[in-house]
Amino acid sequence: MAVGMSIASEGGGYNGRMTSFVVLSCMMAATGGILFGYDIGISGGVTSMEPFLKRFFPEVYTKMKEDTEISNYCKYDSQLLTLFTSSLYVAGLIASFFASSVTIACGRKPSILVGGVAFLAGSALGGAAFNLYTLILGRILLGVGIGFANQSVPLYLSEMAPFRHRGAINNGFHLSLGIGVLSANLINYSTEKIKGGWGWRVSLGMGAVPAALLTLGALFLSETPISLIQRSNNHQKAKLMLQRVRGTEDVQAELDDLIKASEMSKTIENPFWKILETKYRPQFVMAIAIPLFQQVTGINVVGFYAPVIFRTIGLGESASLMSTVATGVVGICGTLLSMLIVDKFGRRVLLMVGGIQMLISQIIVGSIMATQLGGHGGLSKVNGFAVLIFICTYVSGFSLSWGPLGFLIPSEIFPLEIRSSGQSITVAVSFLFTFIIAQTFLAMLCHFKSGSFFFFGGWVAVMTVFVYLFLPETKNVPIEQMDRVWREHWFWKRIVGQEYQVSKVDEKE
Repeated sequence: MAVGMSIASEGGGYNGRMTSFVVLSCMMAATGGILFGYDIGISGGVTSMEPFLKRFFPEVYTKMKEDTEISNYCKYDSQLLTLFTSSLYVAGLIASFFASSVTIACGRKPSILVGGVAFLAGSALGGAAFNLYTLILGRILLGVGIGFANQSVPLYLSEMAPFRHRGAINNGFHLSLGIGVLSANLINYSTEKIKGGWGWRVSLGMGAVPAALLTLGALFLSETPISLIQRSNNHQKAKLMLQRVRGTEDVQAELDDLIKASEMSKTIENPFWKILETKYRPQFVMAIAIPLFQQVTGINVVGFYAPVIFRTIGLGESASLMSTVATGVVGICGTLLSMLIVDKFGRRVLLMVGGIQMLISQIIVGSIMATQLGGHGGLSKVNGFAVLIFICTYVSGFSLSWGPLGFLIPSEIFPLEIRSSGQSITVAVSFLFTFIIAQTFLAMLCHFKSGSFFFFGGWVAVMTVFVYLFLPETKNVPIEQMDRVWREHWFWKRIVGQEYQVSKVDEKE
């Protein structure tokens, strides 16, 4: 049974090449990923800083420092502490649906701009927070910023990139995310040493730097050709932009497909209902499954709570923060490798190889903690180093596969008429499960202990099988021809094949 296949684009696809204009535009837009990554790294670091805990979460600080009876796994179990981390994702979930309307009506550029401004305001408020309420309000503004950025930036990258290099260009978003995580880890490691206990303010406030870069950069971004067509009837302007983007004057074939897709999208009154139709069933399933699977890998547990995990196994405050720097470097290296090979080997191979690597790593980490870490004390240096090594191995597997491809695949599979709504559903599902995991993990760690790693490992096994059976290969397929991959897939053709034949008959009539 052929469960997946690589489909070459018809007639070799469209004309065009990688231009410096596309590279610069996509580099600027991809800085939106730094916002997300910076927050993931910063929130995990500051929640392990004793002055921050003492000021905002004194009960956690007391348990950590004074309660000698409490288990290693339960020292950080606090719903208020997890609310600090997870409140951002509730805001992001809601904001992503508003971002869809802005992206359709105003374009990708304004949506990116709104994301930068909101994150800038949230960073300033977080750095200046004087009580828990202002701290949470700052997190909500950060969530709005990330909601808009995560909705619009991957779309922008996929629409601007030549189809042969779409994977590498779009993976730049996750590379920026990794740079954001690493930057945050380095800043946390430095600010933790500031005397006076106010280093956490610097950590939170420094988020304004990437936000300012994105905001200023968005002012100079050009709209994507499809967005220009979608929002006006000036096809000549769109053609000139497409020629500039592709580096050739021979763009008529791609322009015709974009115009056709735009005309179809304008007949759709409610794209959120439209995506529920049978002919869009594969895209709808992927809009839910891919972000769900991306979150239940457990990666955000490592991102948010890596310092907490490293302190759980007995490392000191500085050592735990330094360990997160190591995982950040590994993450960036994995994403760079993914950028180099994703358009050569395809999406499916990377997802399955990365899934197997993550599964093995989680089993080993869970086994070491189950057999060597009791309720009190810490691991030996050898076992602690082994945990760090295999967490890094896990991070590299994620960064090769589900990290960048979790953003890439949803951004390339939706036809224009449901593209913005489909991306909003993807982002909303991602934020929903990020919230659930962020809010429950410290309680899970307290009750499941080392079993938490086996829990996430089980999900990794399920999603790897899912990819093998149900995800078709999308490399080298132009976005506007993507419907073919579903019609030629062993499973999805049973659902969408008949719908496609009916629509072709209607077109002829």
